[in-house]
Amino acid sequence: MSLFMASRTGDGFLRCSDGHSRWGLFGAAGIVFVLRREDEPVLVMLQQRSVWAHEGGTWSCAGGAIDEGETPLEAALREASEEVGAIPERRTILGEYLFAPATDWSYTTVVLEVDHPFGGSMNFETDAVAWVPVELVDHLDLHAGFAEAWPHLRAIVEHR
Repeated sequence: MSLFMASRTGDGFLRCSDGHSRWGLFGAAGIVFVLRREDEPVLVMLQQRSVWAHEGGTWSCAGGAIDEGETPLEAALREASEEVGAIPERRTILGEYLFAPATDWSYTTVVLEVDHPFGGSMNFETDAVAWVPVELVDHLDLHAGFAEAWPHLRAIVEHR
């Protein structure tokens, strides 16, 4: 008998209590990475979703389904590393935004400041990665869920 029990993957659609189907059997999570440099605009990392993904071609943050037993932060870090690459060790959590449209599903977006730029397309889910000045994010073709969360996330980014 193994002492190690693997958690169940959260990959899959859930028919939520509000009647909508959403990705993530245990909810979902993502990360907005923030980069500040002296005398330069504040930048956030955005991921252009692959044409194979839901709302493909739009811009959002890296993220995905939470696996059983994971915290939203653990899931967001795992998903981001799978989609955009190794995350810098030096990082600071600035805050998070919880979108909870149903009693049985939520999406947590963590805002995480890093000390240097990184990232690239690591798998089929990501067509491109870009560091975008905060004031230009609204001008991009945003994923609908990210567009709804962006004003809350931007307030966290700009609060500092």
